[in-house]
Amino acid sequence: MLIFFFEEWVGKYKNKRVGLLTNITGVNARLQPTIDLFFEHPEIDLICLFSPEHGIRGDAKEGEKVASGVDPYTGLPVFSLYGETRKPTKDMLDSLDVVVVDLQDIGARYYTFIYTVANMMEACKDLDIEVVILDRPNPIGGLKREGNIVEEDFRSFVGQYPLPNRHGLTIGELALVFQREFGLECSLSIISMSGWKRDMYFVDTGLQWVPPSPNSTGQIMSLLYPGTCLIEGTNLSEGRGTTRPFEIVGAPFINGYELAKRLNEKQLEGIIARPTSFIPTYQKYKDQWCAGVQLHVMDIRKVNSYRTGLVLLETISELYGEALEFRDPDNKRSPFNLLAGTDKLQRIIREHRVEEYLSDCEREIQDFNEMIKPYLIYE
Repeated sequence: MLIFFFEEWVGKYKNKRVGLLTNITGVNARLQPTIDLFFEHPEIDLICLFSPEHGIRGDAKEGEKVASGVDPYTGLPVFSLYGETRKPTKDMLDSLDVVVVDLQDIGARYYTFIYTVANMMEACKDLDIEVVILDRPNPIGGLKREGNIVEEDFRSFVGQYPLPNRHGLTIGELALVFQREFGLECSLSIISMSGWKRDMYFVDTGLQWVPPSPNSTGQIMSLLYPGTCLIEGTNLSEGRGTTRPFEIVGAPFINGYELAKRLNEKQLEGIIARPTSFIPTYQKYKDQWCAGVQLHVMDIRKVNSYRTGLVLLETISELYGEALEFRDPDNKRSPFNLLAGTDKLQRIIREHRVEEYLSDCEREIQDFNEMIKPYLIYE
């Protein structure tokens, strides 16, 4: 499977001044970097690079500010969009005719790359610069959508627009939604993929996974992330500092055998929980012994990512009560509430009403499905 046919469209941009928003995931099927293909192409005038969270080479940690600088391999200026600014400035864009975007998203609304693209579109709209998206697969498929829609009071860089937790769209389809539904009416072109179908997961593409960030370890992590990313807003470890972030969840106060038994009794679709223990090398509970579970995916097509995360939190609340804490609970815009896109979810987890809440979310998903129908590129 090829992602896009380079030579078929590149002639359109001959002699135009190009900026490239990308990172290490920008590679073709032979793992040749888009940066190199552009930089070495005689008909492309590559002026500068733009980088999202984690930097142009994907080595910065989550939330870590990245400075602008010079790419050591090409000598091109790199403008960080996760440092002093998250929206490109006029000075960054003034010398450009077109901005090309080549980024691998992971299919969850919390992942900041999609908002970096949105901010680029907004800036280019103001300066009449074309944005070209080199589309890439949604690694967790294009059929399932799950979660609630972000409420207006809880918009942030982990939920900048009214999207569900698992959006089921490619980055190109999202750009069309941003353009036509959310007012980012820049000049926009989507270079669509060859061979991708909505029922495909990343494992079906024949492509190699290049981690877009240090903790984006692959298909299973991406699949669980729309649910287990919520763990970041609690006093539980989401497995950062282990080899299985967002697959392993635990804390010093948890009994892994007890939690696994209770969780497996709830028969999460496509999931078996296994008791485990771990010592994170950084982040929460650094160098401390923790117990918990590893979520093993038995069937990727059966997994309901968001439900898995909520049932896990509800089960921990049932077993350990107030030992489960939400970060900064008295702040309306706390980390958990921003991830959740609402301030209702904390109470729902405490009151063990997750299944009722998930039914309410289904109505929001139905409305979202209707809204995005005109923007679906793939069958």
